[in-house]
Amino acid sequence: MSTTQSGQERKTPIWVADQGDGTYRNPILHADYSDPDVIRVGDDFYMTASSFSHIPGLPILHSKDLVNWKLVRYAIERLDLPGYDVPLHGKGVWAPSIRYHDGKYWIFFSTPDEGIFMTTADHPEDEWSPLHLVHEVKGWIDPCPFWDDDGQAYLVHAFAHSRSGIKSKIKVCRMAPDGSRLLDEGQIVFDGTAHHPTIEGPKFYKREGYYYIFAPAGGVKPGWQTVLRSKQVFGPYEDRIVMHQGASTVNGPHQGGYVELESGESWFIHFQDRDAYGRIVHLQPMSWNEDGWPVIGIDREGTGTGEPVNVYTKPDVGATYPVMVPDVSDDFQRERMGIQWQWQANSRPEWAEVAPDKGLVLHMHPYPEGIQSLFGVPQLLMQKFPASAFEATTKLTFLPKEEGDRAGLLVFGDQYACLCLTKTESGAARLSLSRGAKQPDNHVHADEWEETGLDWSDHGSQEIGWTIHLRLTLEEPARCQFSWSEDGADFQPIGSPFTATTALWVGAKMGVFAVNTRSTNSEGQGVFRYFDVKEINHLL
Repeated sequence: MSTTQSGQERKTPIWVADQGDGTYRNPILHADYSDPDVIRVGDDFYMTASSFSHIPGLPILHSKDLVNWKLVRYAIERLDLPGYDVPLHGKGVWAPSIRYHDGKYWIFFSTPDEGIFMTTADHPEDEWSPLHLVHEVKGWIDPCPFWDDDGQAYLVHAFAHSRSGIKSKIKVCRMAPDGSRLLDEGQIVFDGTAHHPTIEGPKFYKREGYYYIFAPAGGVKPGWQTVLRSKQVFGPYEDRIVMHQGASTVNGPHQGGYVELESGESWFIHFQDRDAYGRIVHLQPMSWNEDGWPVIGIDREGTGTGEPVNVYTKPDVGATYPVMVPDVSDDFQRERMGIQWQWQANSRPEWAEVAPDKGLVLHMHPYPEGIQSLFGVPQLLMQKFPASAFEATTKLTFLPKEEGDRAGLLVFGDQYACLCLTKTESGAARLSLSRGAKQPDNHVHADEWEETGLDWSDHGSQEIGWTIHLRLTLEEPARCQFSWSEDGADFQPIGSPFTATTALWVGAKMGVFAVNTRSTNSEGQGVFRYFDVKEINHLL
């Protein structure tokens, strides 16, 4: 089913960047919105980010002040490309660019194996057009369009070496003004091999007669932000490092977009790779020196290269706006689940339904053919980690029909763990903490085992089902402890602590699931009454 805004009120905001005193703290979003790009249109700011093979994809976030953000919709409900009905870890939507041009909103992105795509909307919170294939090609990644003052259009992109055999180079192509196609094969305008290795993620701008290409380089974790500058679209381009980690604690500060405010201020949004937490989003002040080069962050050494800030004065947008954070908890009291939820692949309507008198009902469909663990299952319903330390609790009523029916709470990455109920061969219900680990060099299979378990048969019956409260507690550095409760008040830890890990290009995720592990068409259900998330600091 489609995951759209539930409209429910959050009980407790998670990771609030707005400090309430005219300042903000970084990250502004402690969640895996990888490769962010941002635009300003009037008094509104819109951001999008990579979504890889998670569906729905291309998140659209809205803000009035660059600090307080709300997830408002997704631009795509499906990836109607071959193979995306099962998880394709690390593939899908890479590094989108969002722009406003000719009265419309545009998003360009690449998939690494299929090509460059485009979608448009009259308003970002309304429906987006079906995906249009701009250019079919392997390994052209991170596209960004640019419309010049004379009406000519261009597209800049980078390369994925694994597909194209090219690395550390930036290319500019001529593009049809309607964004429908490229007009040539383009020209390499910059080779960063020597001084800006792995340069990628370019964003194209024009300011005071100069063409600027903002591009990250140096690798995800240790990298820096490079800016290229030229008086001509096709160069030659000068280069400068405008932000690096320096003496700050923010590793690899780079890849994002910049906006200019009516007040004259400039700001830059980028990510920081924090392992299992994903690529979390930071906001940096940005200034322009007398030579026309940007400086991102604070230039503490006077070198022209900035360093990230931890706390800073909020952007001057001419007004003060309420605290806003993306939804995390869900009481499943609306007709649809909250917007924060995503599947592992293209979804099917028969996987789930929301019934206000029951909650979220997940149906126990079998594993895909040939899949033997959760790693290759598309019908896992998950969301991003929302803070550095939090507690997530859900109430499950387990209504199995067949042996191998299974439902529970999950933390997912290349290594994963789940606390779940399973119907055994004898018809009993078993509570178990299971673990899994991706098999080396395998994109669909993992080794899976039960760490610990206990019989749950005395807590219900086949007729009425089995009910249990499941909890995940996560603390720095992404250390997880599962626990369970009969009454929702007294929780008992189960199993050993588990440290969450990344998956390919993404942070770990958490969520719920219901499946049949025996490839049986079961009529079983996992019914989740709520999913409640609290930041641990709020509990102290």
